[in-house]
Amino acid sequence: YLGVMPAYSAADDALITKLVTFYEHLKDSPAPSHQATVLLFDPRNGSLKAVLDGSVITAKRTAAVSAIATKLLMPAFAEVLCILGAGVQAYSHYEILTELFTFKEVRIWNRSKEKAEKFASSVHGPVRVCSSAQEAVVGADVIVTVTMAAEPILSGAWVKPGAHINAIGASRPDWRELDDELMKNCFLFVDSKEAALTESGDVILSGAEIFAELGEVLKGTKPALPEKTTVFKSLGLAIEDAVAAKFVYDAWSAAN
Repeated sequence: YLGVMPAYSAADDALITKLVTFYEHLKDSPAPSHQATVLLFDPRNGSLKAVLDGSVITAKRTAAVSAIATKLLMPAFAEVLCILGAGVQAYSHYEILTELFTFKEVRIWNRSKEKAEKFASSVHGPVRVCSSAQEAVVGADVIVTVTMAAEPILSGAWVKPGAHINAIGASRPDWRELDDELMKNCFLFVDSKEAALTESGDVILSGAEIFAELGEVLKGTKPALPEKTTVFKSLGLAIEDAVAAKFVYDAWSAAN
């Protein structure tokens, strides 16, 4: 799958296109499932200013948006963080969530226990490797799903009432990470309603009602509801890549 994601921000003086390849590797592969390149252009004349590592930008900006959602939607006394998946997005989410918030316990589960153990041994803090997704999820306050699952791996029956879930994987209309029970008994937040209703199998196949876009919460037109069970379904927006790429370019320019 080849995705082309163009965006322009007048406020940030940023014009970009991100090219991202998406391959489902059936066996362990040295190549990541997602690989991306960002092309940054001069909005005044269209000339190419920079070629940036889109994989790093994608990992960082996705986790940053999840962190915003977590700050707004997580329960007041969140102590347990659970991550389902052990790929690139698991690392970027772990880094930013443990930097911004204080958790007493971090748990991880992955289909390959070897990858989960590698994750736990390579990050800076203690992480408990769990033998099942259920073991990792039960009692968790913040849950992050960053898997390549095509069928639900997170059951609503396991989820603590009032927990917050950042759902990052299952970015196709026929793929799921979350089951119907969870989707229909949560308050659902998305980055884009239009995208969620055409791209997210979790939303489309469950028939779940979207409560708000994250931007509506930030603008104050919709409430955050941190006392409720909440799901943030992240699909990613090209404008996030534009702002992130310009930020990186400006920092590099200032240093050089």
